[in-house]
Amino acid sequence: MERNLKIIGTGAYLPKQRITSEEMDLKLGVPAGWSLKKSDVRVRYFVEDETAAEMGALAAQAALQDAGLTFADIDCIVCASGTMQQPIPCTAALIQQAMGQGQSGVPSFDINSTCLSFLAAFDVMSYLIAAGRYRRILIISTEVASVGLNWEHKESAVLFGDGAAAVIVGISEEHEQSRIIASLMETYSAGASYSEIRGGGTGLHAKHYDDTRMHDYMFHMDGHAIYKMASKLLPDFLERLLGPGNTAMSQFQLIIPHQGSAMAMRLISRKLGIATEQLMNITADHGNTIAASIPMGLHEAIRQGRMQRGDRILLLGTSAGLSLGGLVLDY
Repeated sequence: MERNLKIIGTGAYLPKQRITSEEMDLKLGVPAGWSLKKSDVRVRYFVEDETAAEMGALAAQAALQDAGLTFADIDCIVCASGTMQQPIPCTAALIQQAMGQGQSGVPSFDINSTCLSFLAAFDVMSYLIAAGRYRRILIISTEVASVGLNWEHKESAVLFGDGAAAVIVGISEEHEQSRIIASLMETYSAGASYSEIRGGGTGLHAKHYDDTRMHDYMFHMDGHAIYKMASKLLPDFLERLLGPGNTAMSQFQLIIPHQGSAMAMRLISRKLGIATEQLMNITADHGNTIAASIPMGLHEAIRQGRMQRGDRILLLGTSAGLSLGGLVLDY
């Protein structure tokens, strides 16, 4: 399970359009203060004229600068997102093009496990690095949630924001402590209908779209059902993740969860025994940025000095499916 892997650099991009909770109240047609009370999100960002690929490219360039690298140092691009810019080609190819590297030949592909896409990509690609297939991989999560929200479902629509985050990972040297300690993902498809967009694929193709079926092509989430199911599964899941390494929750310097909602994070923190000072919470000024929320939290934790080399970190979350995912690393 252990892999000698190092986070070399991180970057992020937030869209131009800054939306406050007061502006969300007006957009949703709700009383003043409702959005903040329901979501704890003071500010989120929505795309104005940016595409997912453009946001991903800007986050990637920031990560390269942070790492002191150039594009020539990258062996593979993985887009790890829950939303896609278009069905074909993959968003990773469009990001490569947006970076001005359309003739580079660098392999580029997507890994999608909705909100856990970054964690899944980090886990899967770490084995290819450990095997020597790639030296440095650029993992990018770029999400445009705002275009698919159903504004009639106010309690879910108020949670989301757009944005992109990028992380460069590579092999760690023998003298370095950086490594992945353990990782685990489980899927319980009994909860598959709790978070979905039914239309747009081959099951309900876009050619069948009309105004009477609009809701099938928009995001649907049963937040209460997700929380109820996940809260039952998470304690045993964490035992399977942490048990083999005899790691207790108190040993983590920082826990970076998927920023699903502030309420869910508070409830899960109490249930799992996560101390307030251990929790990286960026929901208030980002909202739920789907798969970008974990790497965005990682980027902010490093930028704010809440993570130091050698610190033990837990990445944790749930996603549509219903899936649970966790990854333990020494930064």
